[in-house]
Amino acid sequence: MKVLDSLNLEVAAGEKLALIGPSGSGKTTILRILMTLETISAGQVVVNGDYLWHEEKDGKLVDASEAHLHKMRNDIGMVFQHFNLFPHLNAVQNIEQPQVLVRKTSKSEARDKAMELLGLVGLSDKANHFPHQLSGGQQQRVAIARSLAMDPKIMLFDEVTSALDPELVDEVLTVLRKLASDSDTTMLTVTHEMNFARDFADRVLFFDKGKIVESGDPKIIFSDPSEPRTRAFLSKYINVS
Repeated sequence: MKVLDSLNLEVAAGEKLALIGPSGSGKTTILRILMTLETISAGQVVVNGDYLWHEEKDGKLVDASEAHLHKMRNDIGMVFQHFNLFPHLNAVQNIEQPQVLVRKTSKSEARDKAMELLGLVGLSDKANHFPHQLSGGQQQRVAIARSLAMDPKIMLFDEVTSALDPELVDEVLTVLRKLASDSDTTMLTVTHEMNFARDFADRVLFFDKGKIVESGDPKIIFSDPSEPRTRAFLSKYINVS
């Protein structure tokens, strides 16, 4: 089964991309490929000038080794629909531990950075709370801070509000808006929150059946899309002229 069909996509450093479209259209698969959670059957992916799923040996492209994939993952962070926090660690420990284990950061440096990031996501007062003591929105904000702690050059967000109660969605989207405005990190976000996509993104891509149907400035995509399929999809969420 072909999930992505003849995809040709280039993302500039620091660009904020919103991927929209019906469920099953291939949006999340793109993120999973970039995070090396899904393999590709054809083509190449280049991240920061290096092949992701391949490496060059003796002038030829060969399948990437696990060591190469591990190296490439160091520059990419992903936040999933579900928070996946360690239940036996409190908020600050959840952010601290990956730095110590993966980056070999000293415990004191990792703790300082964790507290800084908890402040960034508005949870300084929840540092010693365990996941079961936090709301879904708070857990997701800790998950965002945990990914940011690894200093990724690229951040991937996969429907990060879909598992939240409606009243908790805004607190997470507010954090993402702040990250987008204050950070030069490249960000790709799969979302069904159309108003957020319009505010957040430098560019919006509408996917359907594994293809990019339309790509462009959010102001244009959301007010006057050129493709009938885009218009039909967006009409379910917002008024389009």
